[in-house]
Formats: sequence, structure tokens, C-alpha cells
Amino acid sequence: MSSGIPININDLLYLRGVESSRIEFKASWDEKTTGCQILKTICAFANDLQNLNGGYIVIGVEENSGAAVLPPKGLRPDDIDRAQRWIRGNCNRLEDTYHPIISPEIVDGRNILVIWAPGSDSRPHKAPDGEKGEKKFWVRLGSETVDAAKGGVLNRLLEVSTKIPFDGRKALSARIEDIRETLVKEFLNDIGSTLVNEPNQKELYRKFRIAVPVNGHDAPLNVGLLFFSDSPEQWFPGARIELVQFAASAAGNVQEEKIFRGPLHRQLKDCLGYLESFSVQHLEKQDSSFRVKGWVSYPISALREALVNAVYHRSYESSCPDPVKVYLYPDRIEIISYPGPVSGIKAEDLEPNGSVPPVPMRNRRIGEFLKELKLAEGRGTGLPNIFSSMAQNGSPVPVFHFDEDRTYFQVKLPAHPEYLAVATMRDAAHLRALGREQEAFSRIAEAWNSAPFSVTLAAELIRLYGVDNLAKAEEVFAQSKDKVPDIARAHLLNTLANVYIEAGDNNQAQKLLKNYPALCSANDACNAAILARRLGDQKKAHYFFERAGDAILSDVRALHEFAQTKIKIAQEQWLNAGGHLAGYAKESNIKFLNDARQLLERVIQMDAPPRRHAEASYDLGEVLKRLKAPKSEITAAFQHAVELCPDIQKFKDKLEFR
Repeated sequence: MSSGIPININDLLYLRGVESSRIEFKASWDEKTTGCQILKTICAFANDLQNLNGGYIVIGVEENSGAAVLPPKGLRPDDIDRAQRWIRGNCNRLEDTYHPIISPEIVDGRNILVIWAPGSDSRPHKAPDGEKGEKKFWVRLGSETVDAAKGGVLNRLLEVSTKIPFDGRKALSARIEDIRETLVKEFLNDIGSTLVNEPNQKELYRKFRIAVPVNGHDAPLNVGLLFFSDSPEQWFPGARIELVQFAASAAGNVQEEKIFRGPLHRQLKDCLGYLESFSVQHLEKQDSSFRVKGWVSYPISALREALVNAVYHRSYESSCPDPVKVYLYPDRIEIISYPGPVSGIKAEDLEPNGSVPPVPMRNRRIGEFLKELKLAEGRGTGLPNIFSSMAQNGSPVPVFHFDEDRTYFQVKLPAHPEYLAVATMRDAAHLRALGREQEAFSRIAEAWNSAPFSVTLAAELIRLYGVDNLAKAEEVFAQSKDKVPDIARAHLLNTLANVYIEAGDNNQAQKLLKNYPALCSANDACNAAILARRLGDQKKAHYFFERAGDAILSDVRALHEFAQTKIKIAQEQWLNAGGHLAGYAKESNIKFLNDARQLLERVIQMDAPPRRHAEASYDLGEVLKRLKAPKSEITAAFQHAVELCPDIQKFKDKLEFR
């Protein structure tokens, strides 16, 4: 026999897809205590003050700090029977009469009883305060069942009770045949509900509460058509998502348009899939560890929350025929839905430190379905998730906006600063390929002016100004160095130092390397080491190579140059001592040479062009000579260099005069 509840029982017990405030656990059954409490809670869920579609009461499961204690304590079979009879009988005492769905379940071999009390279309209801107490309007405030009058929300309850949420209304212009049973069962199967096993279609739709009897026949509810018909737009003109991508050119021409149609959850999944493929990921290995840091153009969790909220909280009434709109600009994504937020939400509630008040939701069934599919989060968590995921990614703060008349609601998600740089560099490369060099330069300069905090754009502009316009290169460096992240400052310094070297101003380049920041990436440390070698400062180069850590072990060029640095330092030691090394100085010299030997042998084993392998073999032969290795090893090293590059004269000379 199928369950009477639509949600998977384990998801319910583990609070997946349903907020803890919408579940109440009772360890045992007792008519005089548990019974009266449950009756009030059924009334409160039915009154559904916040349009969350009521809630669940689970009997036979203990609770600890709002969470179920599992495995369940369970109920005896006779308790299950007595509880069901008592609840059904006493729900007739509610005013107006209201009957929840009662479903016996078995979890871990133990019997429990689940009461599903969805929001009522005939609210408000009253329940007695105790066995013989006065009847009162009960509501849920957080996880508590309270008297609406004493809680100060009676007027609000009476106000929301005058209107059934649109997604829960009867669709009298549609037929029950417009709901596709295959879509319903697919949904139930996806959420793991045993309701999927119900063989009778009419019973299935009624239990799932997507259809109700009307004048001798069954009529679908709006939510049933929105999720389980082939074309919801037939009844709800705005039930689709339109996506438009704009070009980065000044004209901002449309590059692509897509429309996502069909059941709401399929629209969402298809559009999210497209946006996820649109989001670019950049990863960078961290120094001296196997951890990876990085950023994405748009955090997937922020995109998901923003789009799901647009579908969840918009209106599907005929007065709002516009679809959800997603605009992809080079520097941001905008998601717009209609109309604006419900009354009671203020602009300041949507700021980083704001808090959305517990006002009634526009759609209660849509939200419930999206939560069961794990597409939507619990109430009050969506906005904080967007802010936190954007902040953790290093993205600018998202912006939420609606007009005074609340005709629309707009979410702006700015792109990650470095994504703007990636897009700009791609556009510039395209322009260069067409021979439009000046346009490419202007594109980068304009992008940097709007985002001086982008290290990629600043470094590229410094490189482009270069020797021909050194003053401008210095100006870009001065304006950007304090705006980029601390760890990225080294990249700007390396770029300008390279320009100084190209200009023949080694003194300025050396000054920059002397003031190198404490934080830098392994890649920047390697580049600084190579710059120091060009300046003839082998000790400084050695220092930077060591700062790069294990990261150089996978960089064939850095590894080779590190070996050459060690060889140079050993040579300088030997020359400074007049060729007479002894004691610790001799040991140090031998260590530098042995280190160089190991690095060169690694380079030869790595994937690299033949010229690199030949140069490394040549250097290895020199090191082996200094270490007084067997003649056969020395000859083999030089011979390998000649075999790889037979036209290089210095390799042949060394082999002949070894």
C-alpha cells in the first residue's frame, strides 16, 4: 500500500526539503496530553499563516534540539489504531471542520504515525485550548504553536485567509486529462515518495493534492498544471524563462536567445544547466600543498538561488504575462521576475545585513515542490546563501532592486573581477587576429579603467605600454598595486620589472625585487627568480626559487633554471676562493652541484622540447665534470646533447674536447 504523504519519509525525518519549523515530533501517544497538543498544531498548520503549505506531525519519534532521534522509538500497533481514531474523531471539533492526511509508516522496523496537515482553503480554523477549553485561532510562529490573538497576528491571519494562494486554486478552464500521469510519477519517483505506487490515477492526484472534486468530476489545481502539464503557458502566459546573451561590444548586440518551456522544474533545471556551462572556473594550486584555490565567474549556488527564487516567488496570474528574464552581460547577470516582492518586504531587508521578515509567501505549493526536489532552500536561507557564496568567491556584492510600485524584482550578480579580464583578453586576441591592434589596446584600457582591481588587466596594460611608454606603465602600476589582492601584487611587480629590464634600467628592476611582497604565488616566485637571473643576482634568484616550493617540480623551465642557478653559485664560490675550497665551503660547493645534478636529471625525464633536454644534458655533463664523476657518465651526457641537437656547435665542441 502506498504512503499517504508525498514526501520521502527519510527526507522528512532528516529535515531534507522541509523546514524544521514545519515538523513537530512526538515521542509517544496519549489522548489527554499528546492528543490536545496535536489538535492545536493541526489547526495551526491548516491556518498556514505564512503560506508554507502547513506541516507535519510525527508520532513515535523523539526530538532533540529540533532534530529527530533515530532510530525511532516507535508506537505499538494498538497505539497507532487508537491515535488515528482519536485524531479523525476530534478533528470534527475544529471550526470549520478540517481533516489532515494520516499515514502509518514503518522506519527501521518500527511503527510511526505521520500527520500531514497542508494549508487549508477554508481557513481560518479554531481548535479547543485543552480537552474542554475555549476554541481559539492557532498559528505557527517559528517552531511554536501559539494563540494568534496573544501572538499579535490575528489580523494578519484573517487577512491571508481571505485569499487562497494562486497555485492552490482550482483551474476550472482545464481538464484533469491535461495533467500527465507520467510526469507526476516521474516527480514522485525523483523525490523518493512511495505515493508513486498508488495505482488509481484519481486517488493519486487527490492524495498528491493536485486535483480536487468539483460538481461530480475532478478538476486540476494550478500547481498541477504548472508542474505536470506539457505546456503550462496554455493557462499561465508568463510560465517560461527567457535568456538573452549580449555581446561585449559597445553596441551590445544580442549574441544568443534561448527560451526554456515546459513543466516549471524542467525549465529550471534546463536553464540552470545552461548557466552552469556558462560559468567559467579558474583554479590555482597553492604553494607547498595539494590544495587548490580558485574562483568562478558566477558561483553556481548564487545563480541557482537567484533563478529558483524568481520562479518560486513570481506571480502566475494573468495580470503578470511576462516571463522570468535572464540577461547575460559581459560583466553581470540580471534575473528579473514579475511582479515585485509581496507587501511587508522593504529594500533594506535585501541588503547584506538585512533580514527578510516572515511575511506570507505568494506561492505555497510551488515552493514545497521545489524544496522536495532539492532545488529551493528553506525559508529565509536563500538571500544569505547568495551573499555568502558571492563573498567566498571574491565577487562583488549582489544587488536586489524593485520599483516603488512593486511591478518587478531584479537581481544583479556581478561577474568576478578576473572573469572580466578573461573576457576582455579573449576579445582583444580576436581583434588582434583581425589586425585591429589599436582596438584591442583600447578594449583592454577601457576595461582596466572600469576595473583597476583586476591584476590581469593591469599587468597586460603595463606590458603593452612597455618600453615605448614607460611613464604610463608606471602610472598603471601605481594606481593598481594597492587595489589588487595582496597575493596578486607580486604579478604586477614582475611585469613592471620585466619592462625595466627591457628598457635597460636594471637599477629600477632590482629595487622592485628588493621590495617584493611577503605573499606571492608559486608562479610569481618562479618568475621573480628568472628576473633575478637576468639581472645577474644568482643568490636572489635562488631565494625566489626556494619560495616557489614544490610547485617548480612540475615546471620544466623553472626546474632547469633553478639547476643553472645552483651551478652559477657553485662557480662563483670556486672563483671567489681562487680555486681552493676547503672545509664547509667545499661541502657547500659540492651540495650545490649535487642539487643541480638531481634537478637536471629530473628535467631530462620530463616532457619537454628536444632543445630543452639537450641543454639540460649539456649542463649535466658540466656538473659531472666538476663532481669528478666517471668519464663514461660525462661522455654519455654530452653525447645525449649532440644526439638531440646535432647542429648545435657548442655540444659537438664539448664532446670533442671533453
